[in-house]
Amino acid sequence: MKERTLALAGVFQATELVRQAASHGTWSGYAASSCLHSLFALESDSTQEVYGGREHVRLGTETMLCVLQGESRYTDALRYAVGLLQVERKFRRAGKLQDRVGNRLHEISTEGADLVQHELEDLQAHEISLLYTETISTLSPRIVVNGKPQYLKNERTVDWVRTLLMAGLRSAVLWKQLGGGRFELMFGRKKIIKEAESLLLG
Repeated sequence: MKERTLALAGVFQATELVRQAASHGTWSGYAASSCLHSLFALESDSTQEVYGGREHVRLGTETMLCVLQGESRYTDALRYAVGLLQVERKFRRAGKLQDRVGNRLHEISTEGADLVQHELEDLQAHEISLLYTETISTLSPRIVVNGKPQYLKNERTVDWVRTLLMAGLRSAVLWKQLGGGRFELMFGRKKIIKEAESLLLG
């Protein structure tokens, strides 16, 4: 249950960061780095290892808790999360697409080793953004991001929005692999809330 809750928090961390980027033009760099790195952790032994420890998914855990408790200010983050869980079902059935995404992510993870961290992460986000457009964008339903036009016209912001959506999809796949599903979201809410609260207390 703890592993599943952490994976679902990964989805909400990505979608809350998308909301921040699209609405404010800025986002939590620390949390975004964790999302980015989760895309390269394709052979991890545990969910915590995917994110680099539960403290790296704190924003997602807090957001998930607020959403499950009915707070309305996270409407967009919830909408993107629901969209990603729907896209995950299509992605799961597209074997060739999965292989293409996995192979390209592996290549991206090895590029730009001589760059400083923020330059490297921006380069990786740009490459992942292109990959997202060529692959995940072709699946339905397409996730439409709401925000302010001046931010959604900024190339770096758009690169990160797509990268974060890709990371959210990665977490949605993990959630499903660990046994998560719509039934649990509808009827297991109290258990998820309890687990999320214990994760935050740590």
